[in-house]
Amino acid sequence: MMEHRPFGTTGLEVSAIGFGCQEIGGGYGTIDETEFAHAVGRAIDLGINCFDTAAAYGNGASEQALGRALGTRRDEVVLVTKFGVGYADRPNFRDSSRERVRSAIELSLRNLGTDHVDVLLVHWPDRSVPFDETMSALDEVVRDGKARFVGVSNFTCDELAACEKTRRVDVVQYGLSLFDRRMEHTVLPHCEDQGIGFMAYGALAYGLLSGTLSPGVEFAADDWRSKSDKWGVMAPLFRNLFGPGAVPRNVAAADDLIAIAARYGRSVPQLALRWTTSRPGVSTSLVGCRTVAEVEDDVGALGWTIDDDDLAEIDAVFAAHGVNTCVDDWIEEI
Repeated sequence: MMEHRPFGTTGLEVSAIGFGCQEIGGGYGTIDETEFAHAVGRAIDLGINCFDTAAAYGNGASEQALGRALGTRRDEVVLVTKFGVGYADRPNFRDSSRERVRSAIELSLRNLGTDHVDVLLVHWPDRSVPFDETMSALDEVVRDGKARFVGVSNFTCDELAACEKTRRVDVVQYGLSLFDRRMEHTVLPHCEDQGIGFMAYGALAYGLLSGTLSPGVEFAADDWRSKSDKWGVMAPLFRNLFGPGAVPRNVAAADDLIAIAARYGRSVPQLALRWTTSRPGVSTSLVGCRTVAEVEDDVGALGWTIDDDDLAEIDAVFAAHGVNTCVDDWIEEI
């Protein structure tokens, strides 16, 4: 049975597992949109009601594909999208100005085929624009009925606090996985204390915890994991995951989790998702889905608990392989 949780203090209830739609926007190789649409429908049938996309995913392609897949079932879901990155004419490709907020929501609504989104997030901080301007504009979007709630993604703790001086931040989104635990000691406790909905992304570490990668895997030319020049601000984290020599080490660590997962009759992806959804304060853990089979497998991450001894053994596995699960220098650079 699907677990549903309060989405901070919004009054919304979201599924503990959310459906991430970055992959359908491109960058992970070829994905069949018809199969994606079937996966969306199956997810809703199984109780997954949180769907996350962004304008930057394929320059609107993800939003459009999700809108088509939801069709008449749009009102059955909590629909989240993001804006603020991918603008070639702006410094650092970011823009969170009042004008961009207004134009971005209109474009996203057209792409998604809806008259409102449930949550609108700033994808990355734009430090060239005062945060009070951005938050004031987001508040206008809410008052206009085009978004029910708003928030930020990938902001530092200090930047999150600065935003809160102008308007309440309803929801946030940050990376969190067995390979990336920075937020456990920074943003996540703050959100839990303030009743802010927390969306975790990257729960399967961009495939490292999917159970599908071999130590010698070679990513296709159209797969972003093969393009270190495209990692940008995420480079410190992604070097730790996919840089020279990192993949064999990380896949070996993931392989050592097989025996732990088997004690519960589960797979490594299910173990990884259970770990993330079990972190205090997490509202929903997003996972990218391409097929019905992936959706059905993901649901197996719910309805059970990892005991303390096994949690300690998981930590020991990562330590034994020398995996850095807290890339401290990255959060200050985002």
